[in-house]
Amino acid sequence: MALEPDLLLDRRRLKRQLGFWRGALILGVLLAAAFLWGGKLTPSGMLGGEYIARLPLSGTITDDAKLLRQIESASRDPQVRAILVAIDSPGGTVAGGEGLHAALLAARAAGKPVVAVMGGTAASAGYMVALPAERIFAREATLTGSIGVILQSFEVSELMGRLGLHAESLTSGPLKDQPSPFRPLTEQGRTSLAAVVDDMYRQFVAMVASGRHMPEEQVRALADGRVMTGRQAVAAGLVDAIGGEAEARRWLSETHGVPAGLEMHDIEARGLAERAFSRASASLWQAGIATLRAEGWWPGTNLPR
Repeated sequence: MALEPDLLLDRRRLKRQLGFWRGALILGVLLAAAFLWGGKLTPSGMLGGEYIARLPLSGTITDDAKLLRQIESASRDPQVRAILVAIDSPGGTVAGGEGLHAALLAARAAGKPVVAVMGGTAASAGYMVALPAERIFAREATLTGSIGVILQSFEVSELMGRLGLHAESLTSGPLKDQPSPFRPLTEQGRTSLAAVVDDMYRQFVAMVASGRHMPEEQVRALADGRVMTGRQAVAAGLVDAIGGEAEARRWLSETHGVPAGLEMHDIEARGLAERAFSRASASLWQAGIATLRAEGWWPGTNLPR
């Protein structure tokens, strides 16, 4: 017997309501887990026991307060057996590298073994953040090193003159607009900025000397900005061994008794509640799509008749 039109519409309306409340229930459960068991959630947002915290660093390294807080949280978490720093970065700001360097040193001081693994590139600030590690691994073809500091600017006063343009600057002192794109560096400005670069450079050299247990004179001989392959860095004493994450985990097992098969979860800058809400929202979205597909209202399905 064919269903009456009104009864068919009621059935479809009921199915939509059930789909909505199913998604809302999933959202509520995940949010409750985030708030009630926040201390038991791993960085990936899943309930679990002991694990290795993996810190992925890629692209330009900058100062990231949320990420620093997550590292601090991992260093206090009794479930974290070790921290593995996975680096694939050409560098970044000195302050960004310094912040991560300090956070990882604090994690070691809290008793967490720290091991670093270099990917395709781990240069400049990318090398700086590897220094707190007890052991540094790199691929043979990894580009690393580049120990040094660079400050760049551009100056277009000659081009502006040809175009008939002229810039005026009112400053509170002779160094306030140094460097400026509108006029050449003065000797006073060059001396002042060179002192800033030199101070940052000395900080970097001190980090390398401390992290690699090398005399500063030996570090300075390598700290001329040169890049090295992983194999060259091992020979120079800047890297401990050739390998990747598998070798790093084996080293953690042999040196610190961290089980080689222990789960590994990435450290993320987002908080636990934020990650749980993100996953719950995704689940709700998927439930909504499933409902629309069941009703034939999603692209690629038949429209309701």
